[in-house]
Amino acid sequence: MNQQNPSWDEVRAWRKGERERLIEARVATVQEIRARWTRAIIETLEPILRESRGPISFYWPFRGEPDLRPLMRLLAGEGFTLALPVVIEPKTPLVFRPWRPDSKLELGVWNIPVPVTKEEVEPSLLLAPVVGFTPDNYRLGYGGGYFDRTLAKLGAGHEAIGVGFEMARLASIYPQPHDIKMRQVVTEKGVVGAKRRPGLMAS
Repeated sequence: MNQQNPSWDEVRAWRKGERERLIEARVATVQEIRARWTRAIIETLEPILRESRGPISFYWPFRGEPDLRPLMRLLAGEGFTLALPVVIEPKTPLVFRPWRPDSKLELGVWNIPVPVTKEEVEPSLLLAPVVGFTPDNYRLGYGGGYFDRTLAKLGAGHEAIGVGFEMARLASIYPQPHDIKMRQVVTEKGVVGAKRRPGLMAS
């Protein structure tokens, strides 16, 4: 691939290969290690999310992603309004349905559980799981474009935080006009680009 000025076809093929490589490496990581990394991610995320004034969209863990359900249960128990993203149709923005620990769930796209209710909420903050990420807060996702379309539709006043493991770090994703930066990215090392706080668990 011409790394100076790659075509979209070249970038698309490169991203497909990187997705496969990164997901395979993540899934192959020992579960106990992923759990330790996830605890460190939650330690960083919790105070950030407590500052949110509006609904927060989490995600249901998929293919070795950080499992934030303990944090979801904690915040829901304190009265925070939480939601989960739902794919209604391909190539359309996500919708968000409220979630609580006692919410009934059904299998959605890719067999990921989603709330059964048809009620919708509009989150002010979205947590976006990353397949890959860059130091300047671009996100490599699964290739469906759902988060980019959603952020473009929601517009100003709505932000996303990428969540993933440090092993997913990339130098670049060769960003395209449709790619939207995350506000920040959080890994087990802390907020990407920020000084690590004392006490954060390392890998």
